Amino acid sequence: MIFMPVSRRDFLKIAALGMGSFSLRSLQHLFPLPEFPDYDRLGRVCAGKVILKARPDIDSSDVGSLYEDAVVPWLREVAGSRPLWNSQRFVETPDGFLYAPNLQPVRNEPNKPLNSFPAGEQAQGMWVEVSVPYADLALENPPPRSPWLRGAVQPRVYYSQILWVDQIKTDEQNQVWYRVNERYGGYGDIFWVAAEALRPLTVNDVSPINPDIEEKRVEVDVTYQTMSCYEGNREVYFARVSTGGKFDAQGNAVDEWSTPIGPHSIWRKMVSVHMSGGSTGGGYDLPGIGWTSLFSGNGVAIHSTFWHNNFGVPMSHGCVNARPEDAKWVFRWTMPSAPYGSGDVTVSGSGSTKVVVVEL
Repeated sequence: MIFMPVSRRDFLKIAALGMGSFSLRSLQHLFPLPEFPDYDRLGRVCAGKVILKARPDIDSSDVGSLYEDAVVPWLREVAGSRPLWNSQRFVETPDGFLYAPNLQPVRNEPNKPLNSFPAGEQAQGMWVEVSVPYADLALENPPPRSPWLRGAVQPRVYYSQILWVDQIKTDEQNQVWYRVNERYGGYGDIFWVAAEALRPLTVNDVSPINPDIEEKRVEVDVTYQTMSCYEGNREVYFARVSTGGKFDAQGNAVDEWSTPIGPHSIWRKMVSVHMSGGSTGGGYDLPGIGWTSLFSGNGVAIHSTFWHNNFGVPMSHGCVNARPEDAKWVFRWTMPSAPYGSGDVTVSGSGSTKVVVVEL
């Protein structure tokens, strides 16, 4: 079973809603949670178009094609053949094999909606993580402001993105809706989304790992595209990542998107932030980037990534792209720790974890 995204007809209905008065009552007909394939593991196509292959071999016969946001069962990941490409990974689906870097690993785990915010320091809101392959958004305050939103056929949030909820409402059919926005770096767009799509984060989600260990460092290797975390001389965590840019034989950056080589220190951490930069045609604009640990300049960070699955290959605009689970672990393990309420901490002076970017 393959789930295909919203139709053009539905999008026109959504656009008409945006031009009129906003109504929660109207949303249940336009923004129900999709019925995704009933499998434990799923994959979302995160490229414009992908080709299904008869075997895990790029030269095998084509058996079909899929487009961005199609959701497929993820039966297993296997080694295959794609000559001259770094990754040789393919995902088996019931209908054929897909090249793994073009498929975001996702799950479909709807949540029981909350009717009010949990008590405690987050009483005026809560952080939430998208726990379904994707969910459609309704813009409360048109016209759209963010570049990504102006170019979207249908605005959506995707599995593992993190946003802030500041209102909860129930419509006449008892459907619960969360009002979501971005606390840091956003352009001011405000959305409504079906509450089942979002998992409320708890204080435990941001609680520090091994906070009593003082000698910690993160080492990012741009040659091998890896990230290792050390406590003293002991490696306690390892992951493949995607850094940015290219370097010459002397280790100097040869393009503007290179991840800066050398020793750095984490200077700010945010549970979620809107990231943008560059120019038209060569820039980027991405909302809800989770588990962001800034360590160099004004915006170079280790952060969660939902738009590709090509870790082990340079893919970023200077940052260190990591799988959501890897970025979250690093966020919790590195110092200083960020409080749940603000989801933000800035360091001045000493007391932060070192990030060393090397090229071998």
